[in-house]
Amino acid sequence: MRIRRKPWARPELAECPFCIDDPENHIGHWHELFPKQQPLHLELGCGKGGFMAQKAVSNPDINFIAVDIKSDILGLTKRNIEKAYAQAEKEPDNVRIFAYDIERILQVFDSNDVVDRIYINFCNPWPKKKHKKKRLTYPRQLFFYQEFLKNGGEIWFKTDDDELFEESLTYFNMCGFTQEYITYDLAASGFAENIVTEHENMFMEQGIKIKFLIAKNHGRVSALPPIVPKESETEENQES
Repeated sequence: MRIRRKPWARPELAECPFCIDDPENHIGHWHELFPKQQPLHLELGCGKGGFMAQKAVSNPDINFIAVDIKSDILGLTKRNIEKAYAQAEKEPDNVRIFAYDIERILQVFDSNDVVDRIYINFCNPWPKKKHKKKRLTYPRQLFFYQEFLKNGGEIWFKTDDDELFEESLTYFNMCGFTQEYITYDLAASGFAENIVTEHENMFMEQGIKIKFLIAKNHGRVSALPPIVPKESETEENQES
């Protein structure tokens, strides 16, 4: 889905105290950006921030970081977070946001940035074969996340797309994750911790069942799985 340009987004983000405009300068030091040292959760592809706004405000004992590739959409994240904290009469001191290309995640996080949990909600399914390597659950990406996701840490993955979900199950297995929880109909599963966002409601109103899993990390695999293309192949596809 193409996001319309929002001229107000960059100026607002520049003035936002919880928006980080130089994420590469904080690699290895993300925990230091929060006033309290507590578990760190990361959302990759936060979209309009509906999930993060609800999650962060209701869990003050956890620090949160939300990332999306576009500043235009991150501006909506910022507004939704501000609204949620204002309604709760709290300050957003346990949340940080920034815009970045998640394919280059290891330029902003390393092994010192210990993350307890990663959320991936309704990411682009990239259905064409030549584009699948861009998926946020693709083995190459999972391999990257394991650099900073702690042993025993979890990835919570939610999608409306059947093919993406089935193929992601294979990806997780290839990278040494185990499935701690899985459902093919999240609304009917009784999973108490689910946060239903506007995006999720849209799919359910269309009769689409939401697929969800919790995958536990057991340490980085010794080598990149063979399904992953060589770096040169990735660069060629990005240029095409």
